[in-house]
Amino acid sequence: MTETKKYVRILKAGKPSYWYADKIGQVFVVTCDFGEDYTVIHLEDAYTYCVAKEDAELIVTEKRPAKVGERVLITNAVPTGRPYKHGDILRTNIVNSLGDVWVNEHGILIHANEYEVIINNEVKNGEDDEMIKSGLDLRSKSAEEIQEFITEALSALRQRARYEGRVQGKTDGYLEAMTKRSQKSEEKTAQERRDEIVEQAKADVERLRTNNRLWRTFDITFDINRESRTVEAVAKKPNSRTAFYGTAVCAPDDCFNVHIGEAIALHRALGLEVPDEYLNAPQPTEVRVGDIVKLIHNGEVIDEYRVSKIEDDRVYDHDNTWAPKRTLKIIDDSRTEVDG
Repeated sequence: MTETKKYVRILKAGKPSYWYADKIGQVFVVTCDFGEDYTVIHLEDAYTYCVAKEDAELIVTEKRPAKVGERVLITNAVPTGRPYKHGDILRTNIVNSLGDVWVNEHGILIHANEYEVIINNEVKNGEDDEMIKSGLDLRSKSAEEIQEFITEALSALRQRARYEGRVQGKTDGYLEAMTKRSQKSEEKTAQERRDEIVEQAKADVERLRTNNRLWRTFDITFDINRESRTVEAVAKKPNSRTAFYGTAVCAPDDCFNVHIGEAIALHRALGLEVPDEYLNAPQPTEVRVGDIVKLIHNGEVIDEYRVSKIEDDRVYDHDNTWAPKRTLKIIDDSRTEVDG
């Protein structure tokens, strides 16, 4: 079976603070595909980093001799001042018996061990457009050249049509799924939606920590301050003094949640966009064992305690003193003591 590999080419950086903001156009090897991100190897320091999918272009390759007309990705350019470099994408027009190729872009031989053949269509559209435009003036072409151009143009258009058909199908399916999800979300209570977001935050943090641990990218720790209602994430490179920080601060009138705070802070530390649901999570409406609540009477805070028991409308503290649910305001629903 032919070996396939995945690469990403950086198209843009969603924020100037992203590590790849100055690497537009560069190509990196993909090590993992998860959620809205790729993890890639940075060859300069052999560490792995996250790249937002919306900022990158996926390139899938096979290591085999190219065929005429196929595009190749330069992955092992010979450092001799040739007119191509690592990450270049070129179209072949001549292939010899050894798999060495000549390309449309220049007249220099590229050896078989310098390239891999691109097998996905995502990277072709813009370049196919350029090929079609560049061949429109056929007045100076021979009959053979015109026929060759028509053959290549038709092939490019067919590939473009197949790709756009798949993209449209995926888009339609995505929009339908999002519509159903939105309708379903509207049917849920604020508490149910918050519960989902908390579980999503827990899973998100575990995923990011696991991937960074597996690929030895960062050692991740958290500093939680319940008094100031803040969470700080620290992403430190192993065996290095380099570290990145992210902080989440709970608004005064919002309910503090450690798990949501960790997810926000960790995304910021890693230079990732924070999902909107973490920043705009609904407030809790249902008191539960383990919550920290404030007892309010006539608009004044009378007491603050952790819920130890709930019976009907009565909410008890550890001293078995109770208060009606309607007099309480939930200020921390992390319930880490209950979860752990």
